[in-house]
Amino acid sequence: MTARPALTPQLGRTRVMAILRSADASGLPAVARALAAGGVTCLEVTLTTAGALDALARIRAELGPDVAVGAGTVITGDQARDALAAGAEFLVAPVVDTAVIRHAADRGIPCYPGAWTPTEVSQAWQAGAAAVKLFPASTGGPAHLRQLRAPLPDIPLVAVGGVGLDEARAYLDAGACAVGIGSPLLRGADRDPTAQALDALTRRARTLLDAVRATARAGETTS
Repeated sequence: MTARPALTPQLGRTRVMAILRSADASGLPAVARALAAGGVTCLEVTLTTAGALDALARIRAELGPDVAVGAGTVITGDQARDALAAGAEFLVAPVVDTAVIRHAADRGIPCYPGAWTPTEVSQAWQAGAAAVKLFPASTGGPAHLRQLRAPLPDIPLVAVGGVGLDEARAYLDAGACAVGIGSPLLRGADRDPTAQALDALTRRARTLLDAVRATARAGETTS
């Protein structure tokens, strides 16, 4: 198997991936700047957003190497190629498609495929995923993630799908290496990126990271 790409450094440091999904991408660069100002530096731009790849390239150019920008909802090989050509630094998928995972891994790009069952999680990992996205996480909640971690402790899981700001700590406490959060974090700032909405987004990002850091400190204290 091709060498497994490492976890995206910004995701490993912050344990948060912000999911930028909108009807169109016009507000996403402003949202990305607000998130980065709050310390959230791992950003997923979903391909279900009109103009996603142009926005991805613009965000990368504006924010530079301190912010990792990837493509989400990548479900075909063609989408993977287009996303990487646009400068995506990682790929996220809602399903386990080994062709997409290997296309990324062959190029040294982390891929985070979505899985829910032990078999799917194992298949995604064996195909070369950098970590596996537990999706939709809220269907089984932190208890489901904890149950998966018991027999598969060496496979890092990112909880995504229905994860709210108040639930992030519970998923991390259950063993998630990170969480992915979209609309509960953005709260419409993508649709109406006023200065007030963007300032509030930056504050939410900081509050979320404070909660994540508190979880990490608690784990260090009890380990």
